[in-house]
Amino acid sequence: MLSVADKSTGSTELLQGPLKYSYGDLKVATDNFSDEHRLGGGVFGEVYKGTLKDGNIVAIKKTTMASISGKLEELKIICNVHHRHLIRLLGYCNKGPFLFLVHEYMDNGSLDQFLYGYKSLNLNWRQRFEIIYGTARGLAYLHEQYHVTIIHREIKTSNILLDNEYQPKIADFGMIRLLPEDKTHLSTKAAASMDSGYVAPEYAVHGQLSEKVDTYSFGIVVLEIISGKRCHYVEDDGSIGQNLLEYAWNLYDRGAYLNLVDERIDPTEYANEDAKKIIEIALMCTQSPVSARPAMSEVVTLLSDKSLDEIPHVRPTSHEDNINIKVDTFT
Repeated sequence: MLSVADKSTGSTELLQGPLKYSYGDLKVATDNFSDEHRLGGGVFGEVYKGTLKDGNIVAIKKTTMASISGKLEELKIICNVHHRHLIRLLGYCNKGPFLFLVHEYMDNGSLDQFLYGYKSLNLNWRQRFEIIYGTARGLAYLHEQYHVTIIHREIKTSNILLDNEYQPKIADFGMIRLLPEDKTHLSTKAAASMDSGYVAPEYAVHGQLSEKVDTYSFGIVVLEIISGKRCHYVEDDGSIGQNLLEYAWNLYDRGAYLNLVDERIDPTEYANEDAKKIIEIALMCTQSPVSARPAMSEVVTLLSDKSLDEIPHVRPTSHEDNINIKVDTFT
């Protein structure tokens, strides 16, 4: 979501406008949006792989849009976001009730495919750490370093894409703002369309939105990256496992936090203390009250090698009320 207030002048006049593609070119690029070109879909629409006339491979998102009127400023803001850990919006096309958004294409697809999907390559410890660190940097940029505040609202492993070097790029930021005005606020239907395992409780229950909503979701994603389990995971026998966040807290309380680490990771690749610190960061990000969660810029600092040994210990006091704990450093 784009904040109401600009951090500087409130003007977007100096921003470069989004490139407008022709519908005919996008049809040719995707073989008329054939199933063979379909990469997937979600709450924001279907995504197709396309090859443009100049040979560039792109990802094209097809979403319903009643009118492009009033959305060009939002598109201008989004397409001017440049960061190595954010998917670049190249341009758009509007045709009838549809809005087509043209993004850079990532060969390796989404993170969830590597953690618990069909991809055969297992991510090692260093790759997982770099994905965590890069995702944190991308979110910190959206929240604090761009000239307007952008709150993603849908941070999850399927919205984190990997480039050829397995570096992360966050996708779908700013998409909420492009929906029709009557669909941008939180509703029962909208909440149901989101993966509830990632949604901060204050947003899911009360519709209270802040950057800390993304911080919470990031914490869940970190737990998934470290464990290789979904936020609502299935046991080997097919039964539904407990909530991953609750499971992580239970292990942490017992001092058995290393049991959370994905058994596919070679234990010689990481120090036990480093694993503990990253798990602690994830748990900090999911704390209640909201004020106890660190800002994403603080998370970036905590994840830096220099500060990794200086992370304050998480001090859980209760699992009630969404793990109602406090850490003095971030209050």
